[in-house]
Amino acid sequence: MTTKTFKVEGMKCSHCKAHVEEAIQALPGVEKAEAHLDAANVAVDFDAAKVSAEAIKKAVDEAGHYELILE
Repeated sequence: MTTKTFKVEGMKCSHCKAHVEEAIQALPGVEKAEAHLDAANVAVDFDAAKVSAEAIKKAVDEAGHYELILE
């Protein structure tokens, strides 16, 4: 299991936080996603053999007015 923290732009409220978490957790291979409004990021526990960081970015970017930043 890999744990990685990604910056997320566009999260403004608890609804945004939940939307980002739900989009990520819907992906196969993701065990947990926990977004933090104050830090503007999301910590994701995932199986890198089943889901890529690019797939996580795509899910967040398509979930609304959010952008996950890959660094």
